[in-house]
Amino acid sequence: MHARHLLGWTCLLASSFCFAPLTPAATPPLYDLRPPSRDGTGKFYLDREIAHVMGHQGAPWLERPERTDEERPDLLHSLLNLRPGLVVADIGAGTGYHSWRIAQAIGPSGKVYAVDIQPEMLSLLATNLAHRSITNVVGVLGTLTDPKLPENSIDLALMVDVYHEFDHPHEMLAAITRALKPGGRVAFVEFRGEQISVPIKPLHKMTEAQVRKEAEVHPRLRWVGTRKELPWQHLIFFEKTAAETNP
Repeated sequence: MHARHLLGWTCLLASSFCFAPLTPAATPPLYDLRPPSRDGTGKFYLDREIAHVMGHQGAPWLERPERTDEERPDLLHSLLNLRPGLVVADIGAGTGYHSWRIAQAIGPSGKVYAVDIQPEMLSLLATNLAHRSITNVVGVLGTLTDPKLPENSIDLALMVDVYHEFDHPHEMLAAITRALKPGGRVAFVEFRGEQISVPIKPLHKMTEAQVRKEAEVHPRLRWVGTRKELPWQHLIFFEKTAAETNP
């Protein structure tokens, strides 16, 4: 080959090599799969196995009379600082056990979005609301990754004994954060995983440390406090900041 042609091919190859697009580093997966435990899905997030969702067949358990003493909804709602006019999202609302009580506390000028992924639960919710003549609760059919709430619209997002069952906790909490107004709060209510005496299956409990570990992944969520007054549960508050604060 002529020296000039050889030089041309050498320059072309060098140019292709030098300006070839770099392949981005692979993003580690959010979840990993392992052999499931008896009550778990085998899907892990930040070293926590996600629990199976309680189906609508378990709805009577949500309305059990003992719940008023075991979970003290009256005390919980007083700690939420509910007031007239708030917009509240009850995530994993189920039969509406908390939704209608919150609706009464925030009055007709407020609104509750009662979110669930099971249409059967929303049907039971609607029956319970009609029975009590509650009109400021809106049932919302969410998905495994999205509660389907308007962005920047929510003052308080409440999750009572449901976060540990989210199939996609990272995506769901990101979507909930987007739905919060700046300064809006998200409240995790979870049976205390640190306390063996709490008579709940281990995968349906969470430690405060684990809740904080998972929530603090989201740059706009800032931990603002944990309340210990409930008989068996943590009440852990985060607030949506005006801008990202974590590195």
